[in-house]
Amino acid sequence: MSTRGTIKNRLRRRLAAASALAMGAALAVAVPTTADAAAARVDNPYVGAKAYVNPDWSAKAAAEPGGAAIANTPAFVWMDRIAAIGGTPGAMSLREHLDTALDQGANLFQVVIYDLPGRDCAALASNGELGPTELDRYKSEYIDPISEILADPAYANLRIVTIIEPDSLPNIVTNAGGTAGSTDACATMKANGNYEKGIGYALHTLGAIPNVYNYVDAAHHGWLGWDTNMAPAGLEFKKAATSEGATVNDVSGFIVNTANYSALKEPNFKVTDSVNGTTVRQSKWVDWNYYVDELSFAQALRTQLVGQGFNSNIGMLIDTARNGWGGADRPTSAGPLTSVDAYVNGGRVDRRIHAGNWCNQTGAGIGERPTTAPEPGIDAYVWAKPPGESDGNSQPEDNDEGKGFDRMCDPTYEGNGRNGNSKTGALPNAPLAGHWFSAQFQELVRNAYPPINGGGENPGGGTDTQAPTAPTGLTSTAKTSSSVSLSWTASSDNKAVTGYDVYRGGTKVGSTTTTSYTDTGLSASTAYSYTVKAKDAAGNVSAASSALSVTTSAGGGTGTGALKVQYKNNDSSATDNQIRFGLQLVNTGSSAVDLSTVKLRYWFTPESGSSTFGTACDYAVLGCGKLSLAVKTNGSAAGASHYLEVSFGSGSLAAGASTGEMQLRLNKSDWSNFNEADDYSHGTGTSYADASKIGVYTAGSLSWGTAP
Repeated sequence: MSTRGTIKNRLRRRLAAASALAMGAALAVAVPTTADAAAARVDNPYVGAKAYVNPDWSAKAAAEPGGAAIANTPAFVWMDRIAAIGGTPGAMSLREHLDTALDQGANLFQVVIYDLPGRDCAALASNGELGPTELDRYKSEYIDPISEILADPAYANLRIVTIIEPDSLPNIVTNAGGTAGSTDACATMKANGNYEKGIGYALHTLGAIPNVYNYVDAAHHGWLGWDTNMAPAGLEFKKAATSEGATVNDVSGFIVNTANYSALKEPNFKVTDSVNGTTVRQSKWVDWNYYVDELSFAQALRTQLVGQGFNSNIGMLIDTARNGWGGADRPTSAGPLTSVDAYVNGGRVDRRIHAGNWCNQTGAGIGERPTTAPEPGIDAYVWAKPPGESDGNSQPEDNDEGKGFDRMCDPTYEGNGRNGNSKTGALPNAPLAGHWFSAQFQELVRNAYPPINGGGENPGGGTDTQAPTAPTGLTSTAKTSSSVSLSWTASSDNKAVTGYDVYRGGTKVGSTTTTSYTDTGLSASTAYSYTVKAKDAAGNVSAASSALSVTTSAGGGTGTGALKVQYKNNDSSATDNQIRFGLQLVNTGSSAVDLSTVKLRYWFTPESGSSTFGTACDYAVLGCGKLSLAVKTNGSAAGASHYLEVSFGSGSLAAGASTGEMQLRLNKSDWSNFNEADDYSHGTGTSYADASKIGVYTAGSLSWGTAP
């Protein structure tokens, strides 16, 4: 067996040899070489990438009714046991996959690293082959051989994205003792530390390969969305990422919803909604969670992780392979206002019996197709769990893969503490985890959202070769010194438009399924040219829209300090009796900032009514107890006669770190209505973006923002 030192030394020798060959080639032809290009890392590996399509999965998908339309969709390859590295009956080896990726002309390869000791201590269906104490085997027989293959110079021009060990660290947070869903197996793994050690070793070993991008699994909103779980999860992730020689620099980002079904977006209600004075958080479905879907959870978790010390440029992935929840039963509006449960249950697109149900879910559908940079902080929507691969067997089945029988895959099971003792909602007649499940695949295709109606199979027959019309009416709806918000008129298509790609200066910077997009991370006082293209499910792409030139605002909003504030609107109505928004403070400097010297000001006008106010903090990553809120008068400035001031009692904000989300609101004492539309600091964006009209004061001096 290779030792860690042997693997590392061999890797260094190979990289040195590749560099020497590249240098010789450069001297001979005086142009950049493949090895030179491969050495340059990118912030988001999905930008400009052509992803590998797994022929093993593609052939199975194409053989199913309607499957040809998605058979060429890129998805992750799973290394779920040691034998998978060398190939198993019906499945190529890791090296064969990589060679095929080169043959396809791909420059992005996606692989799941999934064989920890005592794997998935809370779900028998996904148990692994290694016992709880077999950490050395995990290192020498699993991670080291994978590392040696990925480090081969032949693959140096591939961006290799890894998902590191689904479900492991979240189990340590929630299922290792003291809760209804705890297991003895999880308590064992928490006590021996082999999850953290194994993941740290994987991050450190694979992270030493220049073209590998590691993403750590971070469960989903229905697992970690409560404040009692989210902050401890961040600490657990940090512990693993700094074990066995690993550092946060070995982590490119995190992925949520791996192999799960949580909705990407719940369009018909928000966590801040109330019904007859009862908040959505109190509904049985939401159960006091702070998040109702994966997008909001992923963005908030990213902010929290940066606050825990992970690099500020980490990105999030969301597995959308099976969370579409389309079909005829998909709700189009919120439920009745008779009760908060009726309101939520009538409107939620996630139609599971319980958010804790995870095995082969009835009624599920394929979700968003893989998309690059669809939302702020999100590197990509991906298909981590290839549609049609079973989550687990619905009846006991002997096997040599280490996979047990989990009653959560049994449609007749009445549930346990982790799913509120509810029925499982699992499909019957399911095979072992990872094996092909034809009935599930066909149901996923039928219930896809956006619908599948293109490619090689169409409901009306034939092949769809017609591209959508080009988007029109491209305009800028807002801009700051570092962002531009765009909107356009929807395109039309003979089948259906499934999304839009946004280009800046001819380079795709993101995608969206709506007719709006915000481009961030821009330079102040700089002109940018934008175009938009529409696409359909068959992969047909429209001509580009007419180009739009937008010049960002002057950089005065950044002030002279090392802090900035970001804002999102949490209020669906600008004329109700509360002002609700989220803020987060970011340290853009190179040294820590004493928070006791910092104050934030949100300027508004109360119109008529009471001249006294109530304030509230609904949630803060730092803890609401560390914030002080007060409304103060500000003279007669237009739209800014008052301001809400946010103070921090104590603490330090590290360089590059963020406070994380602070959900705030205020009301007049008589609860009369506001008109926020003309308020100086009010914005309409529902995702965090730099806010130049909210002031940051340090030791009394304006260090960010433009005061009214």
